[in-house]
Amino acid sequence: MAEPATKEATYADLEAAPPHLVAELVHGALVTHPRPAPRHAVAAARLGTTLGGPFDFGNDGPGGWIFMDEPELHFGRDVVVPDMAGWRRERLPSLPATAFIETAPDWVCEVLSPSTEYYDRGPKRRIYAEAGVSHLWLVDPRVQVLEAFQLTAGQWLLLATVAGADEVKLPPFEAAPFSLGLLWPFDAPIDPAAPPHS
Repeated sequence: MAEPATKEATYADLEAAPPHLVAELVHGALVTHPRPAPRHAVAAARLGTTLGGPFDFGNDGPGGWIFMDEPELHFGRDVVVPDMAGWRRERLPSLPATAFIETAPDWVCEVLSPSTEYYDRGPKRRIYAEAGVSHLWLVDPRVQVLEAFQLTAGQWLLLATVAGADEVKLPPFEAAPFSLGLLWPFDAPIDPAAPPHS
């Protein structure tokens, strides 16, 4: 006997989610997860501050970008909320009046946590590729690692993995290098010989 068809989640289901959860529509399913833990939130905030000076405001950098924390992105039936996203200003010359954005960012950053890593590395990464996002960074505060990907022929190409307090000089922000250690102000630098954080 055939299994009954699963009803696809709608935007109304997303709106009905409890306000203390982040809610997304991923390939027809409603996905919820808790708000970021402090280590996650600090890493995201510090990355935004680090990139904002040279790339948004043009302080000692080229400017020409606009950044947002946790924007609601609509890509067809998928509704996703990355930790951070950035657009080149020529691609987003004005902000929409809606609470969401349909223009794909040029760059997305997901800060990984146990409750989101499966979606960030799997379904959401595919959604970003299908939408034409050019650059994806995955930041893991638990092990102090940044993975940088570039969309190439519709597939994600890993450009580099940066760890601890190493220099970050990666597309699309190579014009203003910075130390990855800025993202973990309360943690000791990683000892490469030590086992990873649990």
